[in-house]
Amino acid sequence: MAEHEEKRSAIEGIKEQSRGLRGTLATELTNDEEKFGDAAKNLLKFHGSYQQEDRDARKARRGDGLGKLHMFMVRCKIPAGRLSAEQYLGVDALAGTYANGTLRFTTRQGIQLHGVLKRDLKATIAGINATLLTTLGACGDVNRNVMACPAPLPGPRQQMQTDADRIAAHLAPRSNAYHEIWLDGQPVDPETEVEPIYGKVYLPRKFKIGFGLPEDNCVDVYAQDLGLLAHVEQGQVVGYNLLAGGGMGMTHGNKKTFPFLAKAICYIPVERVVEAAEAVIKLFRDHGNRADRKRARLKYVVHDWGVERVRQVLGDYLGGALPPPREMPVTGVDLHLGRHPQGDGRWWYGLSIENGRVKDDGALRLRSGLRAIVERFRPQLRITPTQDVLLCGLTSAELDALEAMLDEYGIARPEQVSPSRRVSMSCPAIPTCGLAISEAERALPGILTQLEQALAELGLSHQAVSVRMTGCPNGCARPYQSDIGIVGRSGDKYVIYVGGRAEGDRLNFELRDLTPRSEIVSTLLPLLRRWRDERSSEQESFGDFCARLGRDALTTASAHL
Repeated sequence: MAEHEEKRSAIEGIKEQSRGLRGTLATELTNDEEKFGDAAKNLLKFHGSYQQEDRDARKARRGDGLGKLHMFMVRCKIPAGRLSAEQYLGVDALAGTYANGTLRFTTRQGIQLHGVLKRDLKATIAGINATLLTTLGACGDVNRNVMACPAPLPGPRQQMQTDADRIAAHLAPRSNAYHEIWLDGQPVDPETEVEPIYGKVYLPRKFKIGFGLPEDNCVDVYAQDLGLLAHVEQGQVVGYNLLAGGGMGMTHGNKKTFPFLAKAICYIPVERVVEAAEAVIKLFRDHGNRADRKRARLKYVVHDWGVERVRQVLGDYLGGALPPPREMPVTGVDLHLGRHPQGDGRWWYGLSIENGRVKDDGALRLRSGLRAIVERFRPQLRITPTQDVLLCGLTSAELDALEAMLDEYGIARPEQVSPSRRVSMSCPAIPTCGLAISEAERALPGILTQLEQALAELGLSHQAVSVRMTGCPNGCARPYQSDIGIVGRSGDKYVIYVGGRAEGDRLNFELRDLTPRSEIVSTLLPLLRRWRDERSSEQESFGDFCARLGRDALTTASAHL
């Protein structure tokens, strides 16, 4: 930390002077302003909320002589995406009372509410806590939501979900500020508080953890700051390959920033997983870049140091030399959609949710239908890493009734959704995210419709081509690992990436920069045609085909389009 001490970013000073994440939040929460000041706005993230602006309203308000319409996103932190029927219904009710009437399932298995006004912020966060969920640490420079394969199966998946809960509890901030500000808790003198893991300045930036299986990498372990890949013997997890340094964010035009896949560092026995997670957090806390927030992620430590040095230093935190990782390649991904037996006589039903947005829109009454289903059957819910939802604990008779309700509310069953649409996802982008420079959630459905038409004309409708789209290069929907990545570049122009794969262990590469949205599918069409005609086998995916041909061959061809 000493090397960055004299040139720390301004955010570091805000955290250090925050009195345990309190700052002026409580005071500003009660004033008549519709937004927080800059320092409070940054501290608000630790409490699970981002201050945003309704960018759709900007032009009209400017014409009326009004300023920005500020509003807030509130994010629930839900380890492994598991919540009860009562919790879901409680959050749904808050979306109708205080937010914009929609929910959003996130790419990290959480739920977000959008459009909350400042005057309703405390009631919203308190309401979430009343369901026994929390927003604490869902954002900010701390460990975020801990991901794990959500399938409700005994054995390895159940163990990973339990370990996710343990790590989430262990790495939660200890400050009493959250309870004081949002839950009217008894005030505590900040000088008497201790953050035993984070310290006064918390982490250099955010930190993400995910548990996966070699045969089912639905959580994208290679995209995590800390990925834990389960080693299973006789149906039980006995240890984990510890992967460190994954991260998708980058900045256009800044070559010092880049997406990066986590590297396998060491092997740890299952009983040391919480201890190991704390050690990686402390390594990042002590050695992460606190001067330049664009390079303040663990991935840059891993990239700059290399695996051997990271293993050595991590061993110092864990009290001794660490064994190398096991040979455990990732071989598959499961979306867990449709009907599946749980192994206990009951079933789960995986429902595909486009871009994770739960709303009523014309004949598609997704929010009303999902609420009615949950009210009737009282399933446990699991939010997936691909923004879908699993409805768990159902009887076989309830499955038939559930599907009838889907038809009643105009909700497509998974088999009625095209393979490409099932595996694709986006970030919210405009109008809510302040970082977005282009559309994503509202643009992707139309792009997928064009892609589906192109695949049908090529006789490839049965193939799953994953498209991940983001409104900026920060990569929240993990676009740099998919068959096709579409990343906002400038207004209506995007960068197209190709060559990733569903298993998440290979990055894609840039095909074409500054592509107008209207030309994205037409740009890809010649390449899709070549895939059909030149692939090595029926099993060669579009991403594998592009990777086999290589960056030079494809980008040279793209330059002549």
